[in-house]
Amino acid sequence: MDALIIPVTMEVPCDSRGQRMWWAFLASSMVTFFGGLFIILLWRTLKYLWTVCCHCGGKTKEAQKINNGSSQADGTLKPVDEKEEAVAAEVGWMTSVKDWAGVMISAQTLTGRVLVVLVFALSIGALVIYFIDSSNPIESCQNFYKDFTLQIDMAFNVFFLLYFGLRFIAANDKLWFWLEVNSVVDFFTVPPVFVSVYLNRSWLGLRFLRALRLIQFSEILQFLNILKTSNSIKLVNLLSIFISTWLTAAGFIHLVENSGDPWENFQNNQALTYWECVYLLMVTMSTVGYGDVYAKTTLGRLFMVFFILGGLAMFASYVPEIIELIGNRKKYGGSYSAVSGRKHIVVCGHITLESVSNFLKDFLHKDRDDVNVEIVFLHNISPNLELEALFKRHFTQVEFYQGSVLNPHDLARVKIESADACLILANKYCADPDAEDASNIMRVISIKNYHPKIRIITQMLQYHNKAHLLNIPSWNWKEGDDAICLAELKLGFIAQSCLAQGLSTMLANLFSMRSFIKIEEDTWQKYYLEGVSNEMYTEYLSSAFVGLSFPTVCELCFVKLKLLMIAIEYKSANRESRILINPGNHLKIQEGTLGFFIASDAKEVKRAFFYCKACHDDITDPKRIKKCGCKRLIYFEDEQPSTLSPKKKQRNGGMRNSPNSSPKLMRHDPLLIPGNDQIDNMDSNVKKYDSTGMFHWCAAKEIEKVILTRSEAAMTVLSGHVVVCIFGDVSSALIGLRNLVMPLRASNFHYHELKHIVFVGSIEYLKREWETLHNFPKVSILPGTPLSRADLRAVNINLCDMCVILSANQNNIDDTSLQDKECILASLNIKSMQFDDSIGVLQANSQGFTPPGMDRSSPDNSPVHGMLRQPSITTGVNIPIITELAKPGKLPLVSVNQEKNSGTHILMITELVNDTNVQFLDQDDDDDPDTELYLTQPFACGTAFAVSVLDSLMSATYFNDNILTLIRTLVTGGATPELEALIAEENALRGGYSTPQTLANRDRCRVAQLALLDGPFADLGDGGCYGDLFCKALKTYNMLCFGIYRLRDAHLSTPSQCTKRYVITNPPYEFELVPTDLIFCLMQFDHNAGQSRASLSHSSHSSQSSSKKSSSVHSIPSTANRQNRPKSRESRDKQNATRMNRMGQAEKKWFTDEPDNAYPRNIQIKPMSTHMANQINQYKSTSSLIPPIREVEDEC
Repeated sequence: MDALIIPVTMEVPCDSRGQRMWWAFLASSMVTFFGGLFIILLWRTLKYLWTVCCHCGGKTKEAQKINNGSSQADGTLKPVDEKEEAVAAEVGWMTSVKDWAGVMISAQTLTGRVLVVLVFALSIGALVIYFIDSSNPIESCQNFYKDFTLQIDMAFNVFFLLYFGLRFIAANDKLWFWLEVNSVVDFFTVPPVFVSVYLNRSWLGLRFLRALRLIQFSEILQFLNILKTSNSIKLVNLLSIFISTWLTAAGFIHLVENSGDPWENFQNNQALTYWECVYLLMVTMSTVGYGDVYAKTTLGRLFMVFFILGGLAMFASYVPEIIELIGNRKKYGGSYSAVSGRKHIVVCGHITLESVSNFLKDFLHKDRDDVNVEIVFLHNISPNLELEALFKRHFTQVEFYQGSVLNPHDLARVKIESADACLILANKYCADPDAEDASNIMRVISIKNYHPKIRIITQMLQYHNKAHLLNIPSWNWKEGDDAICLAELKLGFIAQSCLAQGLSTMLANLFSMRSFIKIEEDTWQKYYLEGVSNEMYTEYLSSAFVGLSFPTVCELCFVKLKLLMIAIEYKSANRESRILINPGNHLKIQEGTLGFFIASDAKEVKRAFFYCKACHDDITDPKRIKKCGCKRLIYFEDEQPSTLSPKKKQRNGGMRNSPNSSPKLMRHDPLLIPGNDQIDNMDSNVKKYDSTGMFHWCAAKEIEKVILTRSEAAMTVLSGHVVVCIFGDVSSALIGLRNLVMPLRASNFHYHELKHIVFVGSIEYLKREWETLHNFPKVSILPGTPLSRADLRAVNINLCDMCVILSANQNNIDDTSLQDKECILASLNIKSMQFDDSIGVLQANSQGFTPPGMDRSSPDNSPVHGMLRQPSITTGVNIPIITELAKPGKLPLVSVNQEKNSGTHILMITELVNDTNVQFLDQDDDDDPDTELYLTQPFACGTAFAVSVLDSLMSATYFNDNILTLIRTLVTGGATPELEALIAEENALRGGYSTPQTLANRDRCRVAQLALLDGPFADLGDGGCYGDLFCKALKTYNMLCFGIYRLRDAHLSTPSQCTKRYVITNPPYEFELVPTDLIFCLMQFDHNAGQSRASLSHSSHSSQSSSKKSSSVHSIPSTANRQNRPKSRESRDKQNATRMNRMGQAEKKWFTDEPDNAYPRNIQIKPMSTHMANQINQYKSTSSLIPPIREVEDEC
């Protein structure tokens, strides 16, 4: 007798014998499947036979029509009859229904996607119902109206049936559709539900087949645009196939083991839960087989035999691949979640340990006060362990995501549309800088294409590549977009060191964040580090300063607030904002003026904003100057962001007076404006400056006209010039020498003040650079190598004002320690050279005095090849003196005996790529190899410069975009966005006529070095206070002092032979001065220098001062040592002078770069004093060997 295993309730009229009805449920599925399959095959057969018959009949009918002449004369067939039209209409209707059904189930439309997702969700819901019902017996009696799960399952299956009908209509091949997996699932799950309602029975049966729907999980995620990468799609596919197969097989084992074998009358069944079956199949696939759970039925064991073959193969192939995909999944592949109230920036480009550490060290410096900005790094390569550790140390403010800014998906991940700015770092050490710039430009294009309003600050290596950024439509420097050109700034810093040695170090320290390091010992490092802790900040000026002149406010800030203000942002009458550096006493402070300050931290600069004359006038301690209760003007707070916040506002590129500027911005000091006769005599048809009036300009010269041979250079009077030693060849990347020459040819220098520039290097390389240099005057080339001492002696390197050592081959070497080998070897080579005593050159006085025996009208006494001696005043220790400010009665006649007997006395600045190589420049210093660059002696002395110091400009520009404008104004000589657009258009400077508007652009300040040995400040040089010097220079001459260039051993009580100097930035008021100090100052443009010829020294003449060797600038040195020279030296000098005098006039003419139409100047010879006559007579004994000197007329 059959065992009764189905519970019988009084509510359900089940069979009293307990007969199983599983075959009814299974039969409904089988009949549906095979019945439909039979109908499809029958329809296909009939259709095939009909098509064959119609095809034969159609051929016969067509032949009859042809024989009967039914065709028209033109060969076209007659229109179809009404029957054919009806067939066509019917086909059209069926096609429309089919297309509608296809749209409904397609994921290409919103309706289709919703329907597909809904079907998948309901299939998972039906599977969950199966999991719940699996705890009940396989077959049980249930009332449909009382069983909630059965009702839900019924609703789901009705929906599946409707969806099956849509799929059937839309299917092109009905037979293959019938055999699809999803169709088979519907056959064995939908009909049994209807049978269960009819029989009031429930059979668990094959409902586990719903798990096969999981195979479509990856498709659903793709429809929802969740899966986008191939790896993620493949991973989900593998997981869905593996899990669906596993769950389906477990359902079959659960069915047969709980039911038993039919031929055994279901007696060999065992009670296993569904999850025990899942466990059984997992240990079976993994070949572990613990034996605690196993199949007892014959059907179960037979299934396990076949499943272990396929399951083991699937487990062995799928699981390792899944693990590999999970392991290879990007660790940093998430998305950034913006924090409310906190801004974030995106940093991309060249992301390495060095670049990131330098950036974070400056960006997150404590002196920036509270930096409420989160930094998001985006790079396509995962970080190494060191970089990952760096990110973890700054995890509160730094996040890293792996991706590329060229991929819009990755830009969306880092929320670039809500970012405050995007910073792009460049690889400064790449072998191909043009390719690196092209990569960064493509990054800018991609970011701007995704979000045109995003502010971008990018690093560029080559100056000429900046022009490509202007081609991007959404690039707008007025909205904060900036390009930091490393070559432009690097060479600009070096050029300023040629004019004022040590300025490159001072400026580099100003925009770099350095912590204060206190040293108790009285050493040079103590004073240097006190200056290093200063940075550049901006702050709005208090209303108490409104109406005061710039020098008055400067003095008040320095004396009372302990702040150094060097520039302001001025708004002209047309509301155009311009940055004015030391504008002079003609300008009055406006309301809401933004000031540029040098201070140690941002809190100190707040004093300029909080200062109130009524409350703080009697306060002596600047720390007590804080916000008071007086009513303040806050008009500018609505227009501009607060200090140290990124600003997106209109800026100009430098200090210049535009033609549309307000007249009150022009200087009207009667002592500085040239006379009316000079303006009237101005020839407007002569082009002496570029079209913007910012630089000296000359007609383009062929390179052959400026090339010197070694013998020609040796016979040429070269003194007070700049020697540029350049390493490069045909294959070297261009470094952009134009950026080095432009600051040395700024128009705020008079023509006679321009230092001659001599390039020593490969002619093949210089020919490639010459296209950008041929419009600059006073430029010469000596083909050769900087490692040749003969070439260096030919250009009189011992008499130069500065020697610059550059290399274009540095990035072609993989070993970083060897990248600077050429520059280091050249530097050591020059320092080891020995020279004879050089003969001083007699300078003409400020009134155009010409010593006897030097008739300028004689062609024999003209300078060789037009090479002109610089009229800059130097002493025996090579210190610049401002003679124009000398007291009346002093003799402005100077003779120089430059004692540069050793190459160590030659002023040099060497460019380095690797910071650690700075230890090889000075063999006598005690710097540790691990010392940071800014702490080393060569950098502190201004003799070494590395491009790495410019990394700080990225964060400085982000926090205040005016800082970059100010730095570029100081170091480039006056480059403006308008000039950059012109260079981008023509790649060369364009000459312009001298109009009052262009000449007005010359009226801008410049950096100079003021000596304290003599002159109006000599009384302060010996023990005076720096503050007194600051106030006197500012009040009397509108000079703004901002630093000291001091001898390294000046603090020692015993004399020292060391001639090295170091930089002291913004010393305090009470700082004690020494006579050998050189003072960095911002001096006004001198309109009268061209007439009086009193040379205002604006260059750093040298660091060779010592009290033992110093001599008065106003006395002629003794000639006794010259009279005792060896006869061989005198003979050689006489021979050289003879050769020079024999050179033809035509040969001398081709080299000169003096304008052909320079205006003649009337030289007034005043009566000679007795003292002067005695000195000249004493000098005549040696002056016969000195090559003649010609004075160059100033061009304006």
